[in-house]
This record gives sequence, C-alpha cells and structure tokens, in this order.
Amino acid sequence: MNFDLDDEHRMIAELVRRFVDDELVPLENGLLERDAAGHGLELTADERAHVDGISRELGLWGLDAPADVGGTDLPAVAMVAVNEALGRTIAPWTLPPDSPNLRMLAATVDDRQREAYLAPYVRGETISAIGISEPGAGSDPAGMKTTAVRDGDDWVLNGRKIWITKADRADFTIVIAVTDKEKRQRGGMSAFLVDRDAPGFSVVRPIPMIGGETTYEVALDDCRVPGWKLLGTEGQGFAPMQLRLNTRRAEMAANAIGMAARALDMLVDYAPQRTTFGKPLSERQTVQNWVADAAIRIHAARLMAYDCAWKIDQGRDARTEVSMLKSFALEMAWEVLDHVMQAFGAMGMTRELPLAQMAARIRLMRIYDGPTEIHNWVVARNLLGTRA
Repeated sequence: MNFDLDDEHRMIAELVRRFVDDELVPLENGLLERDAAGHGLELTADERAHVDGISRELGLWGLDAPADVGGTDLPAVAMVAVNEALGRTIAPWTLPPDSPNLRMLAATVDDRQREAYLAPYVRGETISAIGISEPGAGSDPAGMKTTAVRDGDDWVLNGRKIWITKADRADFTIVIAVTDKEKRQRGGMSAFLVDRDAPGFSVVRPIPMIGGETTYEVALDDCRVPGWKLLGTEGQGFAPMQLRLNTRRAEMAANAIGMAARALDMLVDYAPQRTTFGKPLSERQTVQNWVADAAIRIHAARLMAYDCAWKIDQGRDARTEVSMLKSFALEMAWEVLDHVMQAFGAMGMTRELPLAQMAARIRLMRIYDGPTEIHNWVVARNLLGTRA
C-alpha cells in the first residue's frame, strides 16, 4: 500500500491539526482550572459555539459522511490522520457528526430514514447515541436481554441499556434488541431508531466516570417504536453494529496515538530543561529509553492504523486487525502516558497539565468498546480456530 495520503486528504488532515492547535489546545488551561474548581471538564456555551462555528466555516463537518447527504466522503485512511490530530487535545469536543453512528446509519438507512435521520445528522442538526451494552451482559452479545416484539405496525421494546454516552441530550438513540431469542446474534438481533420522546423511553440515571466523563443508563418499558424506524433488515442488526464498533475502535486507536504523540512531544521539550543531581533528564538513560520506546511504539501503532484503515477501504474483513490495533494502541498509549507522567515527577500528577486527563481518558478507552483482554481473546480465537 501507499502510505502517503492523497494531496487533498493530506491538506484536510493538516487543516484539522491546525484547528486543534489554534482553537482547542488554547482552551485547555481554562478547562483544567474549571475542572479543578469542581465545575467539570466541559466547554462553556460560548466556547462550544465558537469552535462549532470555526470548524463549520473550515468545512470540517461531515468529513467521512456520504457525499449524497452533504459529506466529504473521506476514506478510512484519511480519517486516521484526522482522528490522531483530534486526540492531541483534552478539549471534550469532536467534529460532527459522530463517525461510528454515522457509518452504521449510512450502511442501513432506507430513503425515508435517510431524509429523517441521516441527512440532518450529517448537517450537525441532531445528536445521536447508541444502546448496546446492558447491566450484567458486558461484552457478550449472547447475554443481551432487551427484546423487541411486533405489535401491529409498531415494535414494542423492553429492557435496560447502560454505559450510553450523550443519552441525556441525544435526539435519537440506536437501540440493539433481540427479535429472535433462538438466533440472537446469528440472525435474531435488530436495530431501532428510538427518539428521545418515544413513549416508554427514559434516562434512568447518570453514571459519573473517571476523567470527568458521564455515561447513562436508560430504560425501555413497553417503548413503542413505529415500524418504519427498524434500521436495516429485521434480524440483521449484528453486522451493522459490528461496523459501528469497528469504526469506533479504529477511531479510539487513532485518538490514542495522538495523545501518546503529544505526551512524547511534552517529554522531549521538558527533559533537556529539567536538571536533577547535576544532569538534565535528557542525559538519563532511563528517560532516553522511555523516549525511544515511545517513538518506536507510536510509529508501529500508526502503521497498524493505516494498514487497518486501508483494508477497510478495500472492503476486506479487518475485524482481526481492528482488535489487534485497539489492543496495541491503547496499551501503548497507557504506558507512554505513565512514563511521561513519571518523568514530570510531582508536576505530572497535577491537574495543571493535560497529562492526567489524557491518562484518565486512555484508561476509560481500554475498557470501552471491548476491553483489551477481549480483543486479545478474539485474535487468539481466530488464529487458533476456536470460534465455534
């Protein structure tokens, strides 16, 4: 494969990088100060409006959305560079719309759903969430208990979903439910578009997470969904869900590479300036090893990310590569952040630098969308032929 991006894609990636450096990174000090004062790590309404406006003017919305609904239709390889750039900041903001849900929608919507859901989503007019995980079910789809049963022209959903990001403000949530208890993930799971005001849909509670993030638990109590809001084909919701998960996993890996790369930049700048016992840290062999190890592993993770994205763009089955990538990139970033925080000493433990927030985010991501151990198991299972 050619590891160079096309000129147009390279220019877009560079534009995103400049946007991050010029508009998002300067907000970090204020974010950290407000977070330390107990106000949470959130952009103010004015800050969000400003970055929304600038990014829209730059043409950075809908980068990987289909062109027929106003997107730029960037390939996965170009989105690696975009998501790596976005990973370099702790500002809690991302380019609209959310790529994983976008990919799932784009692959499944019919004409009516395209106009009602996908098009306004690409335009940044709506917010989406997705409900997959359930209390007690973990990463095992066979343990899913939420059901959807036909009632005339409608579907009636019952169950609980948990660890849902943005459920409190999403205009609609993609809910995965069992429509055939015998088949389950082999032809018995379906996806539904559930509006915020759907009868029987309610946000039960917020769940505070480390790093200042919040997820939610939702309840579906005889939740009535019109029949036309079945997303895709009945019983075939597992494959589009996997498409969504793989997009998210690759996105997180690129974000992690961006965080690790920024942390390494901070260490390279800091090590020559900090003197201990008569020598700068840059002359300490341990620190030199940390720098070299970080650079080598960031390079390896980046190559893995582009290889995986290229295979996705070629229409190849890259599930094993996605699991490898998420496992390697997230564990790599975790160790790099740990070493950089160690090198910064007490200052690395403060909430005055972005390091602690990046580490907390990486710690969350090592669990989100399948923990490292599950992905390692998937890789081993595929190699050993034990899937059955």
